[in-house]
Amino acid sequence: MSVDTELETRLHGGRLIARRLKAHGVTKLFTLSGGHIFSIYDGCREEGIEIVDTRHEQAATFAAEGWAKVTRTPGVAALTAGPGVTNGMSAIASAQQSASPIVVLGGRAPAMRWGMGSLQEIDHVPFVAPLTKLAATADSPDAIPGLVDDAFAAAMAPHSGPTFLDFPMDHVFSEGLDAGAPSGVLHDVLAEPIAPGDIDKVIALLDAAERPVIMAGTNLYWGRGEHALRELAEARGIPVYLNGQARGCLPADHDLFFSRARGDGLKGADLALVIGVPMDFRLGFGGSFGEDTKLVVIDRAEPARAHPRPVAVSLYGGIDATLRALVGEATPERTRDWVAHLRGKETEKREAERVELDDGRAPLHPMRLYRELGDVLDRNAIVIGDGGDFVSYAGRVIDTYEPGCWLDPGPFGCLGTGPGYALAAKLAHPDRQVVLLVGDGAFGFSGMEFDTLARHGVNVVAVMGNNGIWALEKHPMEFLYGYSVAAELTPETRYDEMVVALGGHGELVRTPEDLKPALARAFESGKPALVNVLTDPDVVYPRKSNLA
Repeated sequence: MSVDTELETRLHGGRLIARRLKAHGVTKLFTLSGGHIFSIYDGCREEGIEIVDTRHEQAATFAAEGWAKVTRTPGVAALTAGPGVTNGMSAIASAQQSASPIVVLGGRAPAMRWGMGSLQEIDHVPFVAPLTKLAATADSPDAIPGLVDDAFAAAMAPHSGPTFLDFPMDHVFSEGLDAGAPSGVLHDVLAEPIAPGDIDKVIALLDAAERPVIMAGTNLYWGRGEHALRELAEARGIPVYLNGQARGCLPADHDLFFSRARGDGLKGADLALVIGVPMDFRLGFGGSFGEDTKLVVIDRAEPARAHPRPVAVSLYGGIDATLRALVGEATPERTRDWVAHLRGKETEKREAERVELDDGRAPLHPMRLYRELGDVLDRNAIVIGDGGDFVSYAGRVIDTYEPGCWLDPGPFGCLGTGPGYALAAKLAHPDRQVVLLVGDGAFGFSGMEFDTLARHGVNVVAVMGNNGIWALEKHPMEFLYGYSVAAELTPETRYDEMVVALGGHGELVRTPEDLKPALARAFESGKPALVNVLTDPDVVYPRKSNLA
């Protein structure tokens, strides 16, 4: 026997997967039990990877995405064959649209019996592939390590996003060769090179601009561009607006951060740096900017869709390196009047919210609820939105001070994301407040995950806006037709009692005065908690976005 043969290590396929996960820094595997993936569980147990099981595969996959969103490292979910994978599809689609790097591992019917009708036999790859950067099936146990390496590399490369692998049952239970250390180098986002292109032209545009703005979004966060963003904004005195996962990349109390005066800033700008954000419905398909505003688009890679309006310059490359190259020698004095103008508009609009923030009605106005909540949130609290109108109000008034502290369903808009996100966020940051803002409608998608939170001892505090309707649909439908259908829920449902039955803490709140004490008891309970706040169904969110 040769020396090389003696040194070869052969392990079952699940152990090969787990070793690769560990080599890529994975510490948690989110899953729901299924026989096709028992071998992966055994491998994770041997390699010291914690197995976190949920009550629905959608929640497990959303937890993987939540892990990615709060750590900026790949989250991993393992789903059993057939319905396990199809149950995770909405979360995979959410990760695609938010560029969230996740790796989804699927079980699969045995290759040796393929086409004979094994339990849950279905070819996942054709319907998962359109949602992922890589979708593949292991064709042997020996192929497993390299395939896992490929999935992690693809998930992290710009634009980041989900990948999918499935493993035939006979392969993953059989032995294969452990190929040693992962092939290639783990992706270093900050090492992404400066964008090729006309940097000098952008610097000239910045030097000439009198009313510049920055509009930055999710890919700023994935590109770890927050420090460069701040350096550029401060050096040149540029007002900053943030959406999506970029919230918190400039603290909400920074002199150059604006939110309420976004319309004034984007419409009035003579130059806009559009960084890591698509011009989709959230930016009026480009119409949020003024007709004469020159646009400079900066992103990690070329967009999947064409820009809906002409741009002056496009720069695609490392966001950190590219933004630092744009600092130049300008001083913030040039834009002082512009910043002061926008600060006046910002202050005026914040003052106009005072009436709603102080509203004393019962059931509560959502704005009053968020005023009370804001008083008890830590600066580094992770806040998760899962709902329609209720979370739209939160997006307006909840301030974010650090990257990775605001999570919402993103442009895919899938309800039910919240408990999975919250589970992952608290496991990643056990010493921080994790607050889930959930509508009573959204709660119906994944409320049973409070059992998951209780079983794993994850003390998330959820605050529900319970108005007994699907407000995002009811109010617009009544405006259009004078009536609404399929938009009613049962008023005053005691979802808090359900959470208590599942092992958590729950309270019902009817008046503004009762809210803050209830929140304090929820945080002090040490359990997953739901503060069920009755909110006024007649309050209509003043929506401006054209969703279509």
